[in-house]
Amino acid sequence: MVMDIRLTRIDDRLIHGQVATVWSKATGIERILVVSDEVANDELRKFLLKQAAPPGIKSNVVTKRKLVEVYQDQLFDGMKIMLLFATPQDVVEVVESGVDLKTVNIGGMRFSEGKKMITNFISMDENDVQCFVKLANAGVELEIRQVPTDRKTDLMQLIKKEKMLQ
Repeated sequence: MVMDIRLTRIDDRLIHGQVATVWSKATGIERILVVSDEVANDELRKFLLKQAAPPGIKSNVVTKRKLVEVYQDQLFDGMKIMLLFATPQDVVEVVESGVDLKTVNIGGMRFSEGKKMITNFISMDENDVQCFVKLANAGVELEIRQVPTDRKTDLMQLIKKEKMLQ
């Protein structure tokens, strides 16, 4: 047995109102794991994220290495978990380290210099595209939905449509 990952989401805001309430109810999770080396080493951000978790749901901030270690841990057997990542780069690292993810939901990747907006809440650059290609090639379904009731959009189709693949 390994942890029961109900949702893996990339959202650079990490835990915020929408994730906390809508997604946790829709997926029936018991725990949110924020996977970020950067946040794990920032006590204030860690504290703030724990405060943002909905009532009755525990949240932890862990490094990528820690996730890979606890992924097989009996402590998490059958525990219903949501994994939250800030970047596709972090997701690629844990998948390449043996964490088996079937689907990744892309929630929000804000616009910054050098990135191209592909939806009103997702912007990416060449590096991001390469990470998504790696995940798709590893058999991971990449779907875009801000909330569970939205229709699923296939990220790879969108990347092709935006002519972002070389």
